[in-house]
Amino acid sequence: MASERMADGPGGDRPETSPRAPDSGPDGRPGSPPRLPGGRPEYQPRPLDAIDRDILQMLQMDGRASIRSVAERVHVSRANAYARINRLIDDGVIRGFGARVNHERAGQGASAYITLKIVQNSWRTVREQLRRLPEASHIALVSGDFDVLLMVHTQDNRSLRELVLTKLQAMPEVLSTRTLLVFEEEDLEPDA
Repeated sequence: MASERMADGPGGDRPETSPRAPDSGPDGRPGSPPRLPGGRPEYQPRPLDAIDRDILQMLQMDGRASIRSVAERVHVSRANAYARINRLIDDGVIRGFGARVNHERAGQGASAYITLKIVQNSWRTVREQLRRLPEASHIALVSGDFDVLLMVHTQDNRSLRELVLTKLQAMPEVLSTRTLLVFEEEDLEPDA
């Protein structure tokens, strides 16, 4: 089955729409982990063996790799590869699969890191507001001279200016911002 992809089961059949998880979490849903305040799932770190690390490296290079190719590369059966990938998903090690985007070719020619100083104890509120910004691609609470580091991609500098002046600085919890234009960027990818 040359067209078999990550969504295919060990026998080539389509699996359930969500990862398998036999245990029920505190909210009654199968496989749901305990929740932190604010509703985010709490995952305990799990040690990864060499096969798990090889699977992760392969999927980081090609998230569309087939179960068969993953199994062949790490020298395990298809059923074992499928079970390991599902376990990595269930344990929260793999957060999802997505595309790496060239923002300039996608019409987002201006990129910037924006630092924000925020009102003390307002992180959760600010984070929720920043998550709703379509231009935002990364949000981090950090230590140092500022509180939040935000990565954004906009169509051009005019759009970037509007984002900073009318959206970010209009948030009552944001005390100040500083914009660092990105002249060139490169995503670091695992060795092939």
